Amino acid sequence: MTIQTFAKNDPWLAPFGEQISDRVKYYRRKRQQLLGEQTLSDFASGYLYFGIHQTRSGWVIREWLPNATQLFLVGSFNGWQDDANYQFKALEHDVWELELTAEQLKHGELFALSVHWNGGGGKRVPAWANYVVQDDETKIFNAAVWNPENRYKWKNQKPELDEPLLIYESHVGMAGEEPCVHSYKEFTTQMLPRIKKAGYNVVQLMAIAEHPYYGSFGYHVSSFFAASSRFGTPDELKELIDTAHGMGLKVIMDLVHSHAVKNENEGLGNYDGTRYQFFHDGPKGEHPAWDSYCFNYEKNEVIHFLLSNIKYWLEEYQFDGFRFDGVTSMLYQDHGLGVSFTGYADYFTENTDTEALVYLMLANELIHEVDPHAISIAEDMSGMPGLAVTLDKGGVGFDYRMAMGVPDLWIKLIKEMNDEDWDVGHLFYELTSHREDEKVLSYAESHDQALVGDKTIIFRLLDKEMYYSMRKDQQSLIVDRGIALHKVIRLITMTCAGGAYLNFMGNEFGHPEWIDFPREGNDWSCSHARRIWSIAEDQDLKYHWLKDFDAKMIDFVKQTNMLKNEHVDWIYDHKGDQVLVFSRGNYLMVFNFNPEQSFVDYGIPLEPSKYRLVFSTDETEFGGYDRVDKDVLHYTHPVNGQGDGYQLKLYLPSRTGLIFEKVKFKRIR
Repeated sequence: MTIQTFAKNDPWLAPFGEQISDRVKYYRRKRQQLLGEQTLSDFASGYLYFGIHQTRSGWVIREWLPNATQLFLVGSFNGWQDDANYQFKALEHDVWELELTAEQLKHGELFALSVHWNGGGGKRVPAWANYVVQDDETKIFNAAVWNPENRYKWKNQKPELDEPLLIYESHVGMAGEEPCVHSYKEFTTQMLPRIKKAGYNVVQLMAIAEHPYYGSFGYHVSSFFAASSRFGTPDELKELIDTAHGMGLKVIMDLVHSHAVKNENEGLGNYDGTRYQFFHDGPKGEHPAWDSYCFNYEKNEVIHFLLSNIKYWLEEYQFDGFRFDGVTSMLYQDHGLGVSFTGYADYFTENTDTEALVYLMLANELIHEVDPHAISIAEDMSGMPGLAVTLDKGGVGFDYRMAMGVPDLWIKLIKEMNDEDWDVGHLFYELTSHREDEKVLSYAESHDQALVGDKTIIFRLLDKEMYYSMRKDQQSLIVDRGIALHKVIRLITMTCAGGAYLNFMGNEFGHPEWIDFPREGNDWSCSHARRIWSIAEDQDLKYHWLKDFDAKMIDFVKQTNMLKNEHVDWIYDHKGDQVLVFSRGNYLMVFNFNPEQSFVDYGIPLEPSKYRLVFSTDETEFGGYDRVDKDVLHYTHPVNGQGDGYQLKLYLPSRTGLIFEKVKFKRIR
């Protein structure tokens, strides 16, 4: 196919057209080198060959260990000792294979590899293990045979969404209210109905791939093909996904291919006695900020491992796509640390990791080859152009990129500026600033801000008042301000979104507690690794106002299909008044951020038209005062006679967001 690079239509990118073309050529060469005549999906089927598989006569196990000199299977069946009856034989291409009878290995048995190399050896959880469990007492991880008599049978088809993505980001273990590690089953019965009722259409699951430290939020992965057993069994995760599909919800997972935990016994660190089997050797192979190892994306075997991992989750668990974590770290030799990315030249230097970029291109091609309706999202803070541009146009192929600057913007405003100093024009620019050829996933705050040591938006707005003044019979100007801004911030983030929207579970109702996973420093307590849903259901508390507002906002955006195709057009802003007006299709968004002043008959320059109010943050059902009448039609009026244009004159309450729908004039015959 002929690649028409997206740079040709952008004068700012024109100087870098050659570099972009070089990337595309590298991608083509690597693709041809890997595939030959086969498809990318065929190439990425390593999980069907490697790992443990049942055969007609028993079992076969295969692993790739280039530096190994001997290899044994050890486990509960042979006293964890090297045994000639469980010794692997070496095949070509550094592959080791062991065939066993059905009697030698049974469902539920624990096993590991005993790897020997020149000068040493060690016990390892197999890299391709699909089920890994941790002993409650010793805390040691081992692989386990997962081969139940009645394997899970899928009941529902994957849903197809004809509406913008509205993502509910979730963590299974902390999704329940009790202070404990919660399960896939509990998430299925308790959380999925809650997410469906709230109006979201995509569930994003964090911390699915096995990780030895619970408090890593799932980002220090040890076993890439194993669904974390701390939440339940593989079949229970499949039931969760299948049930979601039956409810019309897509399910995507956080995919961590940017780095891996350093652990050796249960991870890939020093897997065959070398650092460089999966990772770069030397400093390039260590992430200085994350204390983890970095993959070598130039190695064909590593690409095969990671691409097979993508296909595995899509096919074996029927996931609907991925949110790729740590993309910025992958794209740059220095992981983007300390780089401001102030100009396009920052993206086209020797600092760019072309091997990693090409891997991401291959990953996106694979995702959409396996499932044309699958979703791929890039978590990139650098703003590299072309990440969410299709491959045929010279892009990296993601469907969406995350608007990572938006949560930082809100925190900066709340933390560093007085309300009366917020610049609404600058705010609009930042909320809508993205390339026209790339879809953006917008969100008001990230899960990182909910962690201990940081603060969510509601926590920064209310501080200690969220513990003492959230009953409806308790008056507090601080709480009034916080609730008003919480709603306005979410509404403007949503209505400016570049194609999709995300919320982290609990943030929609202003969850009052931070997240602190069980660790030595808190006496291994789960008291903060949970979500307190009951306060959002309590009609005597103000939290339910925020929950009800979020549900109505989500429903409104779905019903109007506002985010799907419509361009966001600036109409008016006034820095002193702190009034901002913009439109999206037939809808007019009017925001008054002024902390003190409400405006009567505020004139907004528009063409001759009429509007009706269809949504307001000031509605009484979520803590407002209904200061703008929904039953009144609003007409534009001439200014100083017809020569000076027309104005729509509105009453704008302070700290309020309003949405008006344009009403068609009836023709008079």
